[in-house]
Amino acid sequence: MEVIEITQFGGPDVLHLAQRPVPVAGTGEVLIRVRASGVNRPDVLQRKGFYPVPPGASDIPGLEVAGIIESGDAVELAKAGFQLGDRVCALVAGGGYAQWCVAPLAQCLPVPEGFTDVQAASLPETFFTVWSNLFDRGRLVAGETVLIQGGTSGIGVTAIQLAKAMGARVFATAGSDEKCAACLSLGADAAINYKTHDFQAEVARLTAAQGVDVILDMVAGSYVAKEVQCLREDGRLIIIAVQGGVQSELDAGLVLRRRLTVSGSTLRPRPVAFKAAIAQACLKVVWPLLSSGQIKPVIHSVFAAVDAAKAHALMESNQHVGKIVLTWEKA
Repeated sequence: MEVIEITQFGGPDVLHLAQRPVPVAGTGEVLIRVRASGVNRPDVLQRKGFYPVPPGASDIPGLEVAGIIESGDAVELAKAGFQLGDRVCALVAGGGYAQWCVAPLAQCLPVPEGFTDVQAASLPETFFTVWSNLFDRGRLVAGETVLIQGGTSGIGVTAIQLAKAMGARVFATAGSDEKCAACLSLGADAAINYKTHDFQAEVARLTAAQGVDVILDMVAGSYVAKEVQCLREDGRLIIIAVQGGVQSELDAGLVLRRRLTVSGSTLRPRPVAFKAAIAQACLKVVWPLLSSGQIKPVIHSVFAAVDAAKAHALMESNQHVGKIVLTWEKA
């Protein structure tokens, strides 16, 4: 089969088309003939050498795919509500940039009604991540207010729509007026251009100095000190990436006085059982919203898999709004 390999750590040009044996599904797994592969920021970090592959996972990049179930235990498939030939999308720990990919059956979900393979491939990584962090870890509920940093990223466009659909008041940050307009079009109640406005001051203005209940942060670094100031009593700061650096300072006294929670998580190394629980929550709560059109995938660009380097260059330019997807039709 054809795959995209990381030939050495470095820039986008280290991604090359290569040949690998088709993998074999093991116990509790299925083999998927991949039609589309989602591109995510962790793929870029892996390419640069900053995101080690978990033990036992494929060294081929790619954390989400959509395609057709080609093999798997028929009894186990039936128990999960699938059969051979079904269209699915799946979260994987690696191996997604390939024409065939093995995925844990428990991490597979049916392609929502009416969705293309490209749309389906854009779902697992961001929806699993947002659900796990905003609703499981962040305990966001209807009527609360959330600040989403990086509102036009793949995570951001998902978080805005899902938080809004669940009844939250949503603020988002973005790096241009055009991107702020995109956040508003997705349902954000307010969008803050972080290049022209201080998000801490804007949060204070928007909340009459009360602060927000939850912050979803992909920046960390110097943002953490300001984010703690933005939280109201019993507020929760959830850090899911460190694009601004790993070193942060914060007012510990404020954390005490306001009973704040500062937390973080990474999804890739978690066990299958953990991800399976997220999959079931998404199937029950999120998939009906997708099928009904209440929330929808936001696809910025689609590249042939052979052009994965161009996809990574676009992601690193930060010019995209939403998801970038590879397709195997022309590879």
